[in-house]
Amino acid sequence: MNGMQHPGHSRPAADGFDFSALRRFPDVEAANLFAHDATDELILTGAGGFLAALAATPDAGSVAVVGDRYGALALGAAAIHGLTGLRVHQDALSGELALAANAKRLGLSHSYRSLPLTAELFAGTTVVLWQLPRSLDELEETAALIRAHGAPGVQVVAGGRVKHMALAMNTVLARHFQDVVPGRAWRKSRLLRVVGPRQEAPASDFPRQEFNDALGLWLCAHGATFGGTKLDLGTRFLLEFIPEMRSTAAAIDLGCGNGTIAAALAKARPGLRVCATDQSASAVASAAATAEANGLGDRIAAVRDDALAGFPMASAELVVLNPPFHVGASVHAGIALKLFDAASRVLAPGGELWTVYNRHLDYRPQLEERVGPTQVMGRNPKFSVARSTKN
Repeated sequence: MNGMQHPGHSRPAADGFDFSALRRFPDVEAANLFAHDATDELILTGAGGFLAALAATPDAGSVAVVGDRYGALALGAAAIHGLTGLRVHQDALSGELALAANAKRLGLSHSYRSLPLTAELFAGTTVVLWQLPRSLDELEETAALIRAHGAPGVQVVAGGRVKHMALAMNTVLARHFQDVVPGRAWRKSRLLRVVGPRQEAPASDFPRQEFNDALGLWLCAHGATFGGTKLDLGTRFLLEFIPEMRSTAAAIDLGCGNGTIAAALAKARPGLRVCATDQSASAVASAAATAEANGLGDRIAAVRDDALAGFPMASAELVVLNPPFHVGASVHAGIALKLFDAASRVLAPGGELWTVYNRHLDYRPQLEERVGPTQVMGRNPKFSVARSTKN
């Protein structure tokens, strides 16, 4: 059976599913941001033969879906082939929530379950649908898990946007699989078919850790964590202002990444308890690992949350933030503004939001409007650090 089709420049045969019905909500929505792309259609077409065969057998729960943005792969496979029991991992909580909302609207909530990026996701799977990440570390961690826990004959149908794919990806995948076969490009997307798990491949070394001499801290990171185990330059500048931050019993590291800010705060203030929160499952696991590696696990709680949705209004006195300026692969200010609004809602009157950002972005007017009086506390050639006080 040939599950790898080459549609050339025609439309893939992903009939039976209306991709335009998908929404990104609660993630940022805008005219230049979309809930699916050509890669989703290409992957579903390339895996069509495998999925159709599974649908005809009692064991229809052996499909894993990784990197699905907003549900196009999981819900497309369910709608087109009538599959249930799909196992899905999305690093971003906003994507997971969008999948749930899209599934409910389309009557497909029964077709899948969301799982973390662990052995359970791939245990015995025979088909993996994979929107390839841009990060080679994320690629490596996922490939190692598929190779170690998928069925011996697991078929991996992966794809990505051509501009984000590189030969280095093939090299990473080849460390874990015997064959990595590229497909033809279609609408600026390309498939990779990956088969033959290598039994001799080394075990996963995630989360990785590295000691940072400047901070005197171990920094830990899973593959999808932005910046890995490195100290972000903006974060490094922000940490210089810890002595000037409001004295309080608790603080929130919003968008915690690998947990650097949370760990530095807890180390600098022995009585402080810190909540490190991020919508990235990888970041939250990394922050928890960083806390444990530095003996701070009893004072740092790592929580997966989308823009402080689970935090009570007016409950915090100190929030520290290094906001992203990308939404996926697109440069977009929406996520930073969403986080400013979140911090404003959660801060108590007189509470402080400390933000670091690229100087050219000039977020001060937005911080003034959304949070309260804002003072730029420091600048260097690349970054500004601002303190906003909640009205």
